[in-house]
Amino acid sequence: MASTTRLDWSLLLHEAVTTPGLILEAYTAFHRFSLGNQLAALSECRTRGIPPGPIATYAGWQAKRRQVRRGERALVLCMPVTLAARPHDKDDVDAENLPVREEAQAGPRTVFIWRARWFVLSQTDGDSVQAEPPLAWDKATALTRLSISEVPFEDLDGNCQGYATGRSVAISPVAQLPFKSLFHELGHILLGHTDRSLHDPTAPPLSLKEAEAEAVALLVLEALELPGAAYCRGYIQHYLSDAAILSASAHRIIQAADAILRAGRPLSSAEEFPEGNGIGSVGLVKGGDGHV
Repeated sequence: MASTTRLDWSLLLHEAVTTPGLILEAYTAFHRFSLGNQLAALSECRTRGIPPGPIATYAGWQAKRRQVRRGERALVLCMPVTLAARPHDKDDVDAENLPVREEAQAGPRTVFIWRARWFVLSQTDGDSVQAEPPLAWDKATALTRLSISEVPFEDLDGNCQGYATGRSVAISPVAQLPFKSLFHELGHILLGHTDRSLHDPTAPPLSLKEAEAEAVALLVLEALELPGAAYCRGYIQHYLSDAAILSASAHRIIQAADAILRAGRPLSSAEEFPEGNGIGSVGLVKGGDGHV
């Protein structure tokens, strides 16, 4: 990954779905970063044989009284950057890692670039650093920040575990895995599945929507170390074996899962990209703090 400037979201999702424990390891080590960057950082650490751990820029480690060792290569992460109006560069990409269209050139804009700027704790020497565990995730906080309400469950079908309508979710009081059902239904909402009628000819097929929502649930369950991920895997692996479908859905799935994880954590003063140069954040949910 260090040798490339663009990341294949479909490969990251495939690795996350097929490797039990990978998401938890990435979330534990890099929880201050977006889920996409967590997976990217862990993938590069594994490829290069670097023990995962806290990461910071060169200046960030100096502020913690640690020095990056001579010869160490930085990790490559994705950064949203706001640029003044100018013709697009051929290497500019949008949020889904696709080349920016020629017609989208007027005014300031946000592009996503891959920069080698971050170093892992194990690449540095100096004062000891206490790694901070991920902050606790809270359901009520997440629903509030996502502007999603939980309503009473009214379906008479005993096999139904939950459903989503508009910006509301309902989870069966006897659901076998209530958090799995919750994250699945939140996935439907954040992926835009509830914005369209079932009879809308432009809507994705039901099987695709279910696979996408189940993948969101899997990512969140594994990150929070909650039960139910094993039940998600079989169907997802079978359906997302189609490379074209996987490629089209991967970035949206990772982004939706990241929004759920971020929404449920206490607000922190720490930023994914704390330095200047016009660096900002792009939230999946309007007003949110999720990063690509």
